[in-house]
Amino acid sequence: MKTLAIIGAQWGDEGKGKITDLLSEKCDVVVRYQGGNNAGHTIIVDGKKIVLHLIPSGILHPHCASVIGHGVVFEPEAFQKELQNVADAGIKVTSENLKISENATIITSYNKLLDAARESQGSVKIGTTGKGIGPAYEDKVGRRAVKLKDLFDLENLKKKLARNLGEKEILFKHRYNIDFPSIEEEAARLFELGKKVQPFVCDTFSFLDKAVQANKKILFEGAQGILLDVDYGTYPFVTSSSTSLGGIYTGAGIPESSVQEVLAITKAYTTRVGEGPFPTELFDEVGEKIQTIGKEFGATTGRKRRCGWLDLPLLKYSVKASNLTSIALTKLDILCFVDELKVCVAYEYEGKQIDCAYPGIDLYKAKPVYKTLKPFKDDFTNKTDKDLSPELNAYIKEIETFLGIPVGILAFGPERKEILFRKNYF
Repeated sequence: MKTLAIIGAQWGDEGKGKITDLLSEKCDVVVRYQGGNNAGHTIIVDGKKIVLHLIPSGILHPHCASVIGHGVVFEPEAFQKELQNVADAGIKVTSENLKISENATIITSYNKLLDAARESQGSVKIGTTGKGIGPAYEDKVGRRAVKLKDLFDLENLKKKLARNLGEKEILFKHRYNIDFPSIEEEAARLFELGKKVQPFVCDTFSFLDKAVQANKKILFEGAQGILLDVDYGTYPFVTSSSTSLGGIYTGAGIPESSVQEVLAITKAYTTRVGEGPFPTELFDEVGEKIQTIGKEFGATTGRKRRCGWLDLPLLKYSVKASNLTSIALTKLDILCFVDELKVCVAYEYEGKQIDCAYPGIDLYKAKPVYKTLKPFKDDFTNKTDKDLSPELNAYIKEIETFLGIPVGILAFGPERKEILFRKNYF
């Protein structure tokens, strides 16, 4: 058996989809363990773009079982649309190759309404997608969530929704002044959606337990990135789930096992969507150039991504926070278009120089210390290690030396073929 986790090491959008797609081809099982349809993995296959939000990337490989674990918050309507899009792309989805935990928390209409109202009327803008992710996790922790298995009994579903609506009804009426569906309307909607999801629902904990016992190759697919983790991230500008390694143990379950390899997906520069601190953000023509050439727009929302130089103190923190064992460096081709190249190697912070971030650090006060490197202009024609320029090799060496782990993958374009493996993962 071999277990591999693929985790975003920055603020998400690092290009996890293609890496997961390629490595899942060698796996028996691919597991999604946290987040919801606020995440988007874009995969380009023979020029055709496929965007996955809830369904794991393993679905593109017929031999692979894709699992949506109990740590995911599940939006059944969004799932139906995604299922149709996948089918339209010629991918066959059955109960054999897609399994959804019966204990996944449901995102209700109430969750989505509350999320959107807070973001539009609240005093602090977090930069959420408005898809109800945060409020659904609140319901889960508050022990009032509707679970996927609740959708199959209409009367029980009404009781669960009545408890779920409770405090929200007061907020809708007296705080945000917005309309909301009745319990009967919402129950009827979810009950009908439940019928369409039911064929894929199972006890995923036991399924994974059997996969472990059978020495299957298992890949865990993370959404977002470590810096958006509810505990390890730049709080409060974070998502509401455990995006780090720990989320696998709580959101999927791998009994009697541990993750053997933790592959961190990292852009060759840094981006961030939404609000929150960003020490290396570029506000000049270089930042605009990276954003334009890199097509830095969110797969789910279409929002522009803020761009900046690679931040090694933040990456070192991610390495420590999730026991990262190697790096996949993506979008290297974009930096070939810049005429200057810098990397952040430390912060000036509260009168000291530090080379690693940590929970609670006020990144608004962190002044980046840069090291200037010679830009690389590789065309990646031959795609082998020996063909890399001395300048690119120096950039990779800077990263490896600073972080203390190897760069195992280089990616230089959106296609499956535009990738160089420097390490064998399976």
